[in-house]
Amino acid sequence: MTGAVAVPTPLALLREGMALLHSAGPAARREAEWLLAGVLGVGRFDVYLEPARELATDEARRYLALLRRRAAGEPLQHLLGFEEFHGLRLAVSPAVLIPRPETEGLVQWAIEVLETRADALVADVGTGSGAIACALAARLPGLRVLALDCSPDALAVAADNVRAHGLGDRVHVALGDLLAPLSERGTRVDLIVANLPYLPSALIRSLPDEVAAWEPRLALDGGPDGMALVRRLIGGVRGVLGPGGFLLMEIGEEQAGSVASLMAAEGFGGIRSRRDLNGVERYIGGQWPAPVAAVSGAAG
Repeated sequence: MTGAVAVPTPLALLREGMALLHSAGPAARREAEWLLAGVLGVGRFDVYLEPARELATDEARRYLALLRRRAAGEPLQHLLGFEEFHGLRLAVSPAVLIPRPETEGLVQWAIEVLETRADALVADVGTGSGAIACALAARLPGLRVLALDCSPDALAVAADNVRAHGLGDRVHVALGDLLAPLSERGTRVDLIVANLPYLPSALIRSLPDEVAAWEPRLALDGGPDGMALVRRLIGGVRGVLGPGGFLLMEIGEEQAGSVASLMAAEGFGGIRSRRDLNGVERYIGGQWPAPVAAVSGAAG
């Protein structure tokens, strides 16, 4: 690490950035570009538009400081202050789990379920940054979403994202444990969507330092078998999920069979799983039964 740039031009700074981030491998150039773009307040590829432009000394110093923090393991998203998710730029902080690309598969499944229910009421349980809630509301204009989380700090981030995307009239955040904000008010919803912590506690210590040291354990740790919160969520849907409503969840590897059994025992029907882009059974869903009379009436 040289820690200094003789001529603070964009290209010189990028060369310095890639040298400092060499351990990131192929991602070094991309991350160096993003960090420089953040300092300059431009798009990632705009840093190449004026390659010989001389930058202010404080810009170069701020850039090098960010590079050192990234090289020390601080997540790129924390340094930038945002992550892209389902076409939205979402604010993130150490208070929330950084939205992952695989969770977009859960959003897509929820959209498919909701396309014929234009005015549905949805609960996003464990909303974190509000990624799922905002993505669904942005895609489906008639949708109403309750974004629930037990962390006040996470809800503050979610609320910022809701406001930033102009969704405040349809997405409402509420503090509470899992479904408690709904059951306490007697609220019934048409869909519960949840990406709860699903990693076994013992696995946390083996995660990359970038995750284990910087992302909230509250958003990662699913208890001894990874299913403590999933189990509680499934057991709490009665009286909260409306007749014919759906429960969709993101789950951990090799949990699909156990979660399906829990859902069946609780009374769900039509239970099925979906795989992510890596072929892992990553999502599971099922439908809450409608009253027999209502089903008979619909058939007639």
